[in-house]
Amino acid sequence: MGQKVNPTGFRLSVNRDWRSRWYASQQEFPSFLHSDLKIRNYVKKKLQFAAVSKIVIERAWKGKQVKIDIQEIKTPELDAQLVAENVALQIERRIAYRRAMKKALQTAMDFGAEGIRLRCSGRLNGAEISRSEWYREGKVPLHTLRTPVDYGFAEANTVYGKIGVKCWMCRKEEPAAQPATPPPPPPAPAEV
Repeated sequence: MGQKVNPTGFRLSVNRDWRSRWYASQQEFPSFLHSDLKIRNYVKKKLQFAAVSKIVIERAWKGKQVKIDIQEIKTPELDAQLVAENVALQIERRIAYRRAMKKALQTAMDFGAEGIRLRCSGRLNGAEISRSEWYREGKVPLHTLRTPVDYGFAEANTVYGKIGVKCWMCRKEEPAAQPATPPPPPPAPAEV
């Protein structure tokens, strides 16, 4: 089941948040959804070389006002979407897919990832029949919901067709915030 379900959607109730934050009535929902898709495509196309990882859209109460907030990612080597886009870009530039995947694996592990899994599918090296190859290093537990597994997908547009690149990245678990213990009471004054 873990490999059949999108890891982000699978973890929404546990440790992930929605990428569209708004509420709409049944009549407005389709138009809001399509406008979200158009906004995402426009921003992705406009900032094509800026390494945009994810686009979060928030709408005001009436839904007409849209807030755009751009945040820098400190370690792009540990972001699954950016790793997948990087491998896809290298495949488009005719670098061997095995070499690109192994380099991405090594870089992510060097930056402190718990585990990473990369999968390329399509007409690899221009072969007549499409196939898929994958590499994994470390641990990537897809069934464990508490584990922060990040997922990214990108497509490489090559001369002989599209090649899909999927990336699952397991980062270190952040320790749960423990309630602060109250400070000990001050010592009682000594009686004379």
